[in-house]
Amino acid sequence: MTKEQTKGLDPNIFDGKVNKAVLYHVIKMYEANKRRGTTSTKTRAVVSGGGRKPWRQKGTGRARAGSIRSPLWKGGGTIFGPHPRDYSYNVGQKLRVEALKSSLNSKHNEKAMVIVEDVKIEKPKTKEFKKLMDSLKLNEKALFVLDKIDENLRLASRNLKDVALRRADDLNALDVLKYNRLVVTKAALQIIEKRLKG
Repeated sequence: MTKEQTKGLDPNIFDGKVNKAVLYHVIKMYEANKRRGTTSTKTRAVVSGGGRKPWRQKGTGRARAGSIRSPLWKGGGTIFGPHPRDYSYNVGQKLRVEALKSSLNSKHNEKAMVIVEDVKIEKPKTKEFKKLMDSLKLNEKALFVLDKIDENLRLASRNLKDVALRRADDLNALDVLKYNRLVVTKAALQIIEKRLKG
């Protein structure tokens, strides 16, 4: 990253320190919160059939059996299978802020963050957005962080699978680390710095 690109960054925030332990816990939380937890299996109580004892208890020479839907039988219930559950949990606000700061420093250290005056296009066309990316020399997965998302930008970027737009107010550590390059407007940077200062 050139000096022009990093000029004006708050040295208290962009100090180059990356807390990997905090990043691990916070990213794990964000990923867990995305899980739907809808997978399910049927136990012997739920699977259909098996209400009658298949044969009498004694005298047949066969092993005793109470139901054809025992987990030991083909078509029987599942033992200890997964059931719907909520995987989500929360970590403290301080940890989330520290993780965001560390993720931004990680991009800063990798010279993968670009500060721009503003991001605007005239028409809501994908071709226009690609021109903008070419002017910034972006050919990787890129995240654009803006103070507000312009409708033209939203429409023009939605067909590009390796591009995402985020408001500075909603930015989190997972967003930052998921993309190879980070493009931040000056107005968005001010919002982020205000958030990190608390």
